[in-house]
Amino acid sequence: MPVNLPAPDPESLFPIAGVQIGVTEAGIRKAGRKDLSVVLIDAGASVAGVFTSNRFCAAPVQICREHLASGKGVRAMLINTGNANAGTGADGLFRARSTCSALAQKLGIDVKQVLPFSTGVIMEPLPSDRVEAGLAAAIADVKPGNWMRAAEGIMTTDTIPKAFGVQVMIGGKTVHITGISKGAGMIRPNMATMLGFIATDACVSQPLMQQLALELAEGSFNRVTVDGDTSTNDSLVVIASNQAGHATIASLDSPDALVLKSAMLEVARKLAQAIVRDGEGATKFITIMVAGGQDTVECRKVAYAIAHSPLVKTAFYASDPNLGRILAAVGYAGIEDLDQAGIELFLDDVHVATKGGRNPAYREEDGQRVMKQNEIAVNVHLGRGIASDTVWTCDLSHEYVTINADYRS
Repeated sequence: MPVNLPAPDPESLFPIAGVQIGVTEAGIRKAGRKDLSVVLIDAGASVAGVFTSNRFCAAPVQICREHLASGKGVRAMLINTGNANAGTGADGLFRARSTCSALAQKLGIDVKQVLPFSTGVIMEPLPSDRVEAGLAAAIADVKPGNWMRAAEGIMTTDTIPKAFGVQVMIGGKTVHITGISKGAGMIRPNMATMLGFIATDACVSQPLMQQLALELAEGSFNRVTVDGDTSTNDSLVVIASNQAGHATIASLDSPDALVLKSAMLEVARKLAQAIVRDGEGATKFITIMVAGGQDTVECRKVAYAIAHSPLVKTAFYASDPNLGRILAAVGYAGIEDLDQAGIELFLDDVHVATKGGRNPAYREEDGQRVMKQNEIAVNVHLGRGIASDTVWTCDLSHEYVTINADYRS
């Protein structure tokens, strides 16, 4: 079960003017499940994307980058689950292009105005015939309020849909923001999550969109990890339909931009944290905050060393305060001139280590009290500067192994 993550309330997911979604069952991998979604976007929208840094990226990721670079203006997205279309070579590219072409023909738009997305099993041929056969039903289903169905339609090993919405006032106009994401395993986004889509009716210039997408990813999805594996298919797309009626935002430094970015970052962080809370086999949600670094890069390096350690993650699962494992991870994080005498370690309110060694006042029963919680904060101070950064992760359980051992069966 997800860690303190309730199912989304469909009423909290705001329709976005200029964006419509249709979802259907195409039988891509298994019958009787939502697995094909189309997103139709009115002309004039601003769209940008951030994608995986994995060099073995999937065919749809390659095509998304190509189509976005064409400058044609995105008018549709095509999303399938059940098959990642990754590790499929030239045939995978051909099949992805074929599905884009089929959707473009049905909508009467240029093929480069379609962005494809896939998630699921790697190194299996995309059943493009099933995708194309399902397009008519997906298009027939389109409506502005289909966000919940879309959140369900992009799930793989997720146990719960992930979707959030907020609204804010900008320039005297009500602006809506709704986002969905999917992911539970193979999560160490080196940009975004496996799949994430955030839309707003705010008015944002196209030249600004890529910077906005990057900053949203950097402040949210680039701060989570389940198992340290960077997916072949990670994609985050941000859409501004430009229909809210306020003055167009052309700089992220303007007051309106700060309001919009803060609200969108709230949605992005909730989506990113939902992935960790629903991590495969997760029983605990862990916040790792590293402060006192010379810069945020080394703070995040230490935070990820802790978050990726199987020894640390299994200790959390067992509620075993074997906290020397955390200090060991700090030590091998890669800061060559780190002075262990400056290290302070806290678990929530419990001061575990000071000046690089066990705090004389620390009692193991206090550590175990915190370790038994399903939400835990790890705070490390490096004692070498004023920078800080935060990463969110989960524990590593028997169930994680079971899920991934049986994933294709």
